[in-house]
Amino acid sequence: MKIATYNVNGINGRLPVLLRWLQETQPDVACLQELKAPDEKSPLQAINDAGYNAIWHGQKSWNGVAILSRNLPLTETRRGLPGDPDDTHSRYIEAEVNGITIGCLYLPNGNPAPGPKFDYKLQWFKRFTQHAAALYTSGKPVVLTGDYNVIPTGLDAYKPERWVEDALFRPETREAFENLLAQGWTDALRKIYPDEVVYTFWDYFRDAYGRNAGLRIDHFLLNPQLNDRLLTAGVDRNVRGWEKTSDHGPVWIQLAD
Repeated sequence: MKIATYNVNGINGRLPVLLRWLQETQPDVACLQELKAPDEKSPLQAINDAGYNAIWHGQKSWNGVAILSRNLPLTETRRGLPGDPDDTHSRYIEAEVNGITIGCLYLPNGNPAPGPKFDYKLQWFKRFTQHAAALYTSGKPVVLTGDYNVIPTGLDAYKPERWVEDALFRPETREAFENLLAQGWTDALRKIYPDEVVYTFWDYFRDAYGRNAGLRIDHFLLNPQLNDRLLTAGVDRNVRGWEKTSDHGPVWIQLAD
């Protein structure tokens, strides 16, 4: 079973790129972030025509998450995080696919930091960690994937010294990620590539992609029931080089049946 995550950075503007990637790689499940479109503007027909059914949690101009499934039943189990009924951001959706609980998230960026946006990032992270704990103890196979907007370590950034004051790399952010991992989750990419430079994001500026001046901010976390089933993982880096593409590359894992 192949599960992928992809921050599309605007699903309607990047639809040709998304459809090409789906056709070429055919993941069984694709988790999408930063749709930047309300549900009624989602290109559901085009997704269906590509062989996928989907659930959406959209929002006009900002945020938005979706889970796509190819030839596998897809049942939505949660829309939005618990813990703050006043939070209107579309940043989390969850489904059960083939016996696996899949959480798709778009964690807040948090810049500028410090400030209200950074406070919101940490508050959202705390709620997510609490929900993750409940999923972890559920006894079901669980994967939590998406754009975490977290640079976990210096290995995950080109010239990490430039990111010291950024919300993605501040000590509070990395500590929150470490607290999440401490529940027992496995960082899938780091399990497969423990000491290698692996990036999932390259800025549009200063030829970042051409220089491989990237960041690793899109992550797969697996609970023990899935950790033993992890076969391999990777980044479709070439997609970042396509015309009119996202600034993220798709990331994927392969699980044994």
